[in-house]
Parts: sequence; structure tokens; C-alpha cells
Amino acid sequence: MTQTLQKNQQTAAGRRRRVVIVGGGFAGIHAAQELGGKPVDVVLVDRRNHHTFQPLLYQVALAALSPAQIAQPIRSILRKHSNIEVLMDEVTKIEPENRLLMLASGAMLEYDDLVLASGATHSYFGHQEWQAHAPGLKTIEDAVEMRRRILLAFELAERQSAEHGWHPPLRFVIIGGGPTGVELAGAISDIARLSLGRDFRHIRPAEAEVLLIEGASRVLATFPEDLSQSAVEQLQRLGVKMRLGEHVTDVQPGFVMVGQERMEASVVLWAAGVAASPLGRMLGVELTERGKVPVDDHLNPQGMRNVFVCGDLAEFRQDGRIVPGVAQPAMQMGRHAARQILADLAGKPRRRFRYFDKGDMATIGRLAAVAKIEWPFRARWSGFPAWLTWLVVHIYFLIGFRNRLGILFSWAWTYLTFGESARLITGDTRLPGWTEAVALEATSIDRKRHSKQAMSEPAGVAMPLDEGPRVASGDRAV
Repeated sequence: MTQTLQKNQQTAAGRRRRVVIVGGGFAGIHAAQELGGKPVDVVLVDRRNHHTFQPLLYQVALAALSPAQIAQPIRSILRKHSNIEVLMDEVTKIEPENRLLMLASGAMLEYDDLVLASGATHSYFGHQEWQAHAPGLKTIEDAVEMRRRILLAFELAERQSAEHGWHPPLRFVIIGGGPTGVELAGAISDIARLSLGRDFRHIRPAEAEVLLIEGASRVLATFPEDLSQSAVEQLQRLGVKMRLGEHVTDVQPGFVMVGQERMEASVVLWAAGVAASPLGRMLGVELTERGKVPVDDHLNPQGMRNVFVCGDLAEFRQDGRIVPGVAQPAMQMGRHAARQILADLAGKPRRRFRYFDKGDMATIGRLAAVAKIEWPFRARWSGFPAWLTWLVVHIYFLIGFRNRLGILFSWAWTYLTFGESARLITGDTRLPGWTEAVALEATSIDRKRHSKQAMSEPAGVAMPLDEGPRVASGDRAV
């Protein structure tokens, strides 16, 4: 047994077994932590230097949290494990037959075992040009861009109203009724009604319209029907409007097309679909329609025993159903892949992966959520009990790698009171479609004046048009 262990620990080059992990998300981080302190050399490669707690990205997008509260440098997470090094780089090519990675920096990285956990990106269903008009939500950069557009819409409406006494209607369109879409819709309604009203003088943020468009017949389609219906009712109480069973056919600056109907939109946000990371194509295996890599019971692609694919990039079927690409399966996959590598190292047989479903949750707004609990007991909750469960679970996982007390206090205070939120606008101060929306609204107002004037003035008498109403500072537009 000792000879076998020593042989497995050494490669032909006379070094310890090297495990390369690609991706610093949930799967990659948990795989690395499982291998920390073990008799292997681990290299984690990610193009960013931080791990992001993705379930709370929408809170950054809605200015309830700052990016630093949901992100942690990968190096600091793994610093206590001397056998792990971190490279901030990007994989450009994989040669499975040579066990070799090519990096964007020009470096080559050999591996004995590869854990591929590069996650997923947005899917615009063949319309990638829509991305410029409807950003998705996968990274800190995405969240900051969403925050910029949402807050900028209110600021531009305030300026327009202060100068001219009117502004184009504020409408926020969210495309996609899954957990991300529902969370965004509820949170936008929350900040418009509860947080922004006291800060503006010429507009009423609470009158902004939030519209959720979902192609399926119900929101949260992966949840039980009763929880889906509860989500609809909670969204309606928040004033969110919904168009279910309808598809967006085009997205342009300032409007979307729903079928043949044009709908003006101040801001359009994308939450409709995801596609697997393009790294899966580099393995040379057949992929699914969404670009995922089919894996076996050990998380290996066909014919690749030393390659493990985890998280959003993997398509793993259990009991005839595809395991969802969310945080819990990714964590479990990362740990399992690491344990199989250690089993090989010790000359022990591998174990099959089984996903342990603990349940699903989605928050809808302040004190509103739905939760399907599978462990440690089974339950279906809605409203405040579900929201409280969501709060505790997310704080627990969020602060597992940060100062527990400090993050708990800061995050809970911000979320519960909206007293100190990160409402910062950075970058470009232009909003796609805003200029066109102002011109369209001005034309509509002009037509109404013409019509009203024609009805009120004597026949044959022409009256000059005024320049439009103006309001003094401190007045509120009606």
C-alpha cells in the first residue's frame, strides 16, 4: 500500500501530484478547501481575484449592499493552505490528451487531475446583440452596471422634471421569471416605494412601474405550484405587473417587443437564461444544447477519468432529472471531485456522486419570500417565515469566510432599514434610450396641447404654443 501511495503521489517529473482547478466559484472554492493540507499540489486559476457570493448579487444591483460585502479575495480564503497557489489568469486552451492548459498570459500549466468549474454566462437565445440593452446578472461588474442604470433612470427623471415639469414614464422591465427575475422585480419595487421617496423633490419614485415578463405560464417554474402562486400574489402586493406566457421578440434602447407589441422601457434587465462556460467546448466531447458537459456518476466526462466537471458547467442527471445549476449542487460537486482525487491517491475505490437536495428559496421583497425546505425537515413556507429562513441561510453561507459579527450587523442593518445603502452611480451617465424617450414624451405632450387648444379656441383663431410648464425648485411634478 505504501509503494502504491508513493507512486500515485509522484509523476514522471518526480513531483507531487498536481491538481488544477479552473474557476473560483462555489465548486472551485469548495474543491480547493477539501484539498487544502493534503499531499497534493493545487493550482486554482481564475480570471478574477475574488470569489463572489452570487445569490446576493441582485442586492448589489439594487444598492442594498456594496460589492465588498458579497465578495472575498480568493487568496485570503485559501491563505492557510500552503499547498494551494492561486493564479489570476484565463484558460484559452485545454489539451486533455497532454494534460495541459494554455493560459492567456502565454504560460502552460500541466496537470495530473483537472477540476473544471468555470460556471455559466448569460444566454440571449441567439440574440447576443441584446446584451448591450439588457444586462444580465452573473458578476460584480454586471451588478454594478444594473445599479448604474436603475439609479440613473431616477436621476434623469428628476432632472427632466425639474427643468420641464414632466418626465417620461419610469418603467423597469425584467425579462425572465425565475428566482433572479423575481428577486430583481421585488427589490426594485421595494427601493422605489420605501427607500427613494424621501430623496427626490420633483418625481414620485413609488409611481415607477415594474414589469416582469416570463415565457412560461408561471413564475418560479421549478418550484411547486402553490409556492409559485404565492410568489405571484406577493409580487402583486408590491405593485409588480406581470406578463406570463409571453415572449420578448426584440430588445432595443428604450423599448422591448413582446410579440408584435412595443413596450417602452426606461431600463431592461435580463434574467431569462444562462449558457455554460465556453471552456466545455475545449474538452472535445459532445455538449448539450446549453453548452453543458454531460458527466457520469463520478463527475467525469466520457473517457476522461482525470477530468472532473462541476457546477453550472456540468450536466448531471440523478433519478432521471437534471441537477440544477445553483450554489448547493456546485458546493457538493466540488467537494466530491476533491474526495475522488484523494481516493485515487490512497488507492481506494471512487464513490458515486449523489446530490443532497436541501431545498430552494427565493426572496421577493422585504419580508416576502417563498421557501421549499427538504432538510432537516420538509416544509413549504411563504411570506415572512420564508423570508426569515432565507435571511438566516444566506447570512450563514455569506459569512462563512468573513468576519461573522461584522458582516451580520452591516448586512442586516442595511437590508432591514434601508438606512445606509450603496446608492452610487459610477461610469457613464447616459442611459440607453433615454433621449428617445424624452423626445417621444414631448411629442405626446405636444399633441395633447394641440388637441386641447383646437377644442378650446374659436374657429379661425390661431394661438401660440407655450414652451411647456416649468416648476420651481422644491416643487413636485404631478
